[in-house]
Amino acid sequence: MTKIFCDIADINLIKRFNKKKIVKGFTTNPSLMRKAGAKNYTKYSKEILKITNKPVSCEVFADDIKNMILQGRIISKWGKNVFVKVPVTNSKGKFMGPVIRKLNKEKIKLNITAVYTAKQTKQILKKIDKKTKVIISIFAGRMADAGKDPIPEFKKSIQIVKKYKNVEILWASTREPYNFIQAKQLKCHIITVPPKIIEKIENFGKSFEKLTVDTVNGFLKDTKKSKFKL
Repeated sequence: MTKIFCDIADINLIKRFNKKKIVKGFTTNPSLMRKAGAKNYTKYSKEILKITNKPVSCEVFADDIKNMILQGRIISKWGKNVFVKVPVTNSKGKFMGPVIRKLNKEKIKLNITAVYTAKQTKQILKKIDKKTKVIISIFAGRMADAGKDPIPEFKKSIQIVKKYKNVEILWASTREPYNFIQAKQLKCHIITVPPKIIEKIENFGKSFEKLTVDTVNGFLKDTKKSKFKL
């Protein structure tokens, strides 16, 4: 079963989507926080964690090993449902293995983000135990945006984490509702999805015939609104 997480930091949307049974957790990042208008990162994150008991990923934003570890420890104390989000490398491309190992040893739940390859998944697995929860977020949409097929990397990563009952592979940077079907077919553990796409997933099931009629009706309505004539 592929769980759906909501990828958002907007407080009002989190309140609304927290009520949906289909939503099993939330993922945030500094970019989503900024877009949501957060001024104080700690205060805003704690507001989110007050709303829901579902898993919430909150990301560190330091770019060096020492400060990532310090920020990870701080974030881990915000709530029992918080996952500390750590990038697989820093901005210079250096693997953050020491951060992953240290926080994992301290029994801190992690979401390793910005992962693109099964090779990176293998690197992560070498740094963790088989008990503390770890999510590995693979950025499918951004791979596809760059003309790369994400499916082979997912297949390999899902295969190599099978020995780790505490590790889940997450389909990140979702671009369209059909990505949920792809993630399910791969037996991906989690897919994180923007609110608008979750609403489309809830409406799955229309026949091709109904889609055709709805599309043609849309064209007709716009034609009438524009008062087009030949």
